[in-house]
Amino acid sequence: MFVERYLSSFVVVASLAAAVSVFGQGASTVSATGAAAALKKSGAAPAPAKSKPAAPAKSAATAPPKPTPPKPAAQPPPPRTITATLPNFTSSAMPHLGYARYPWKVDIVATVFWVGEEPTENNPTPNDKSSWDTQWMQNYGGYDDPDPSKRSDNFTPVGFTPKQNPFYVALPYNDVIDFDSHKPEASKVIPWFKQRFVRSGKTVLKGTWIAIRYGNRVCYAQWEDCGPFVTDDHEYVFGNSRPKNTSNRGAGLDISPAVRDYLGMSSSGRCDWRFVDVSEVPAGPWRSLGSNNHFVTQQKAEKAREHTEISSRLEELRRMRDAYFQQNGTGAVR
Repeated sequence: MFVERYLSSFVVVASLAAAVSVFGQGASTVSATGAAAALKKSGAAPAPAKSKPAAPAKSAATAPPKPTPPKPAAQPPPPRTITATLPNFTSSAMPHLGYARYPWKVDIVATVFWVGEEPTENNPTPNDKSSWDTQWMQNYGGYDDPDPSKRSDNFTPVGFTPKQNPFYVALPYNDVIDFDSHKPEASKVIPWFKQRFVRSGKTVLKGTWIAIRYGNRVCYAQWEDCGPFVTDDHEYVFGNSRPKNTSNRGAGLDISPAVRDYLGMSSSGRCDWRFVDVSEVPAGPWRSLGSNNHFVTQQKAEKAREHTEISSRLEELRRMRDAYFQQNGTGAVR
């Protein structure tokens, strides 16, 4: 009798367990309660639920907890390397870096002229004198032969050493009317007029430095004459206009044989140019020759000052020597 009751209760519990597996966690709670009630009704007590035995606690003396290693400090990301390919310029490829007051005149036709050039149909003006020097060829030292076979590696003619800078140019504006007066607009259009003005009729343009750029080369030269063909084009020389001259393909610049040879350009080639301050002119062959050259005159002045200082020091030593002998007699030195 007892066995039958037990088997009957077991069947009920098994049925309820199957229901739990189908209906999930929520249904298992309800079904378990019903199963307990059924067992109670049948007289059998439900078996107590087995609990998982707790893991024995470890002794602090026998197994100390492992210390948590500190997190390594965050490393800064490696510096970002930026590379760029720069153009390969020579030492004279560009004017010195810094503020430039004067903009480039670009794509200007340049023709070659030279000291002592005879007048021709294309150039009716002889170049034995300039707009500012009635004895230009004499003061230069001779005929600046443009024939490449008659020029040296120093950009000078082979027959003589020029007395003036062989790197010279002409631009189509003259600031003076004659040796006694300036043009009315000169003081207004020439940026450095006030700084260089000495007297009426004395040009403030002669000797001004310009940079001439052809390809990846830049040459420096001094403004020594006026042309080509016109001498009143201040809108182009100091402004933003194109050259007004229409001859020789509209040339707006004359360059000397030295400038031509340094740049490697031919007559009627196209180039860029701009005015530069003396401080912008880098080392180069244009700084080597000429009584009209700022750098040559500066070197001469420095040498003269050094000579004066040395002479003064020697004279001072002589006076000290004479004073010593006068006080102590010549026999004081043995």
